[in-house]
Amino acid sequence: MTKSTSSSRFKTVLKTATLSAATLLVGLTVGQTAFAQGKGLDEPFRAGYKSTLAGKTVAFVPIAMGFDLAQGWFEGLKKELEPLGVKVIARDPNWNTNAGAQAVTSLISEKPDVMVVHNPDVQTYAKLLQRAEEAGIQVVQVNMRSNYSSVLYVGVDWVDIGEKATNAVVQACKGKSNKVAIVQGALSAAASAYTLKGVENVLAKNPDIKVVSSQAADWDAAKAKGITQTVLKQHPDLCGIVGFWDGMDSGTAAAIKEAGLTGKVFLATSGGGEQKGACDAVKAGSYDLDLSYDVPTQASNMASSIKWLLQNKGKTGTAKGSIYTTIIPITKANASIEGTCWKLGKA
Repeated sequence: MTKSTSSSRFKTVLKTATLSAATLLVGLTVGQTAFAQGKGLDEPFRAGYKSTLAGKTVAFVPIAMGFDLAQGWFEGLKKELEPLGVKVIARDPNWNTNAGAQAVTSLISEKPDVMVVHNPDVQTYAKLLQRAEEAGIQVVQVNMRSNYSSVLYVGVDWVDIGEKATNAVVQACKGKSNKVAIVQGALSAAASAYTLKGVENVLAKNPDIKVVSSQAADWDAAKAKGITQTVLKQHPDLCGIVGFWDGMDSGTAAAIKEAGLTGKVFLATSGGGEQKGACDAVKAGSYDLDLSYDVPTQASNMASSIKWLLQNKGKTGTAKGSIYTTIIPITKANASIEGTCWKLGKA
């Protein structure tokens, strides 16, 4: 290669680099000029984001609206979505499964963009939720899912709940009678069936633990109290109880207190983590362990996912997934710490 050829190629490369730098500088200059003139730059994606969400409807069908879980989820959805122009509505079956099925059926005809459903059991709504997604409605199932896998499940890992609660009871029973009782919810509910599996997983590893009672209280505090009263009369040396929901286990705790066994019978339960139902109850000695699902985080997870779903241009239900929320153990060690629990009206 001659000196002149090498020099020519060098000049070509230098010219190309100079042009590229000039092009880059032109692009930068546009922005710099705007800033120099005291003008902002409009973010190019926010208008499309807002227009996609505005005017959409999210329908919420809980088991009932009159308790902390449903109220916390509803408050959280409204807080996150309504400022964006999303209409958030609720249909309250008030613990009536048939009324819930009718509400879901009506909503399929009304065609909200997203339906958030808290299933009473694994079967009743399954085909209806499939119909809803086939009709173009995105279905988010919260905390208790059906046999039908919709586009999204947001909720707790119930098997994990069962394992954590039972491990705590087993530890509390060491050196005592080893007699425990189980107070289940509704047998057909996902929360009850899956939690029981977690209980069984731990009991299988602890053959010295004797289950003297395992009965369903159907999420009813009065039934839970009656069951526990009978068990404590038959087994006054009972050392622990695995309960399946703190709203129901307020009755379990009342029976323990009436028997004068608070602090002697270890009660583990779970719930949404609301201040009065969880932290205050633990501080009062009603529950020794309350495993919180952390309702505000669940609501935030749902709202964020719904924002994404409403922007999704693909076919409804083509992508399916689960978001299992982190469990927060509430004991006397942290029940008094600000932020461990949440308060209704501040979800």
